[in-house]
Amino acid sequence: MTQNSTRNLPRSEPHKAGYTLTELIIVMVILGLLAAIVGPMLFSQLGRANSRTAETQMASFATSLGFYRLDVGSYPDSGIGLDALVQAPSGATGWSGPYLNAENGVPLDPWGEPYIYELVSPGHAVIRTLGRDKREGGEGEDADISRDIR
Repeated sequence: MTQNSTRNLPRSEPHKAGYTLTELIIVMVILGLLAAIVGPMLFSQLGRANSRTAETQMASFATSLGFYRLDVGSYPDSGIGLDALVQAPSGATGWSGPYLNAENGVPLDPWGEPYIYELVSPGHAVIRTLGRDKREGGEGEDADISRDIR
């Protein structure tokens, strides 16, 4: 009489699938901690990205203003400003633009405001943005960003 030894073992209950309430709470706490740590880092990167975007746009404007100056002989007046890169100002002889690929005019800064253009002297101009707070001064993302063009 040989008998299969596995037949005499008691059958176990089938394992029920699912998570306990404790496991779900632990996962929720871990996700909350990750969001608390990673969230501020992501938002600070977004602020730096806006500042870098403004700097990149101003570098593009500076290059375009250089070509404008080569063609016309001087930088545009403060009154016409950066719009002179998109459409010819009256009396600008030698203008062969547009100097910017901008279908809707001169792009706004990353915070939705127009860039400030100022002709300091015939060979010196300044482009700037007031940052997120749209006021003079500030720190971080609120800081003013400017670029001298000579």
